[in-house]
Amino acid sequence: MLKRINWRSVFKCFAWIVCLAGTVVLMSFISVKKKTVVCTNVKILIPGADNFIEREEVDAILRQSQGNLVGQQLESINLQRIEKNIIANPYIAYATVYADMNGVIQIRVKQREPVLRMINANGQDYYIDSNGLKMPVSPNFTANVLAANGNIMEHFSGRVDTLITRLAKDLYKVALYVKKDTFFNAQIEQLYVNDKKDIELIPRVGNQRIVLGGADSLETKMKNLLIFYKKALPKVGWNTYKTINVKYVNQIVCEKNKIDSLTGKVIKDRVADTAKQYRQVIDSMVRDQIETDLKNETNTRNNN
Repeated sequence: MLKRINWRSVFKCFAWIVCLAGTVVLMSFISVKKKTVVCTNVKILIPGADNFIEREEVDAILRQSQGNLVGQQLESINLQRIEKNIIANPYIAYATVYADMNGVIQIRVKQREPVLRMINANGQDYYIDSNGLKMPVSPNFTANVLAANGNIMEHFSGRVDTLITRLAKDLYKVALYVKKDTFFNAQIEQLYVNDKKDIELIPRVGNQRIVLGGADSLETKMKNLLIFYKKALPKVGWNTYKTINVKYVNQIVCEKNKIDSLTGKVIKDRVADTAKQYRQVIDSMVRDQIETDLKNETNTRNNN
């Protein structure tokens, strides 16, 4: 009879019962101790290089929420309410608040990370964070991010909110791509939306206006542009082209600058953009070079 008993299962059940009983006793001990522990200190950690919010501002939120925490019993402090009030700040993405058995309340704050500063057609100025949410600019800190302006109709209500228009979402996608790419993060300093609702990239080096269009096939467009930068421009000169249009997938259309035949210098075009309508001239030599480079790169990629 004893041989038929599964002693392994019996021992497992007994172990689980002991663990459960131990947990109940420990929780009871913590609950009793919590009633006698008072808050001795508040530690606030705000990691990151951005300084949208300082410790003093978090202290002010704590005081408004539940007064001076030091000296209060932990049992009487509503940690969930504190966390909720901190997250209500538009510059804070999330916060964790907990208390240890020594009476120290630990607060860890994660600031929102802006990737784009938007100035819409009405002059409203706000940021887009890494999660694609609108957030207000700060009087205390200016983030070093791309700026976007021009024919942008995305409205800002003054509070953290989602993006509404497709154009704003495209600008956000472009800003994320530029931020993650080492070359373009150093080369592109601004995004501009023209009257045709095309996104233009404004470079730091060179006078070209790079017409991107929308964020569709973004990776392909940017790879084509990178090849053009590395292989075509060094051969023809950085000031040869007035506009570089990459909005059409797998082709690049360029408009040449006018050159003074006597001085050899670029003539600045003073004709209004809307009147001229950006007359495009395709340089066959550069186009053939780019197509060849793209084919070679594709073949190399396929062979690998």
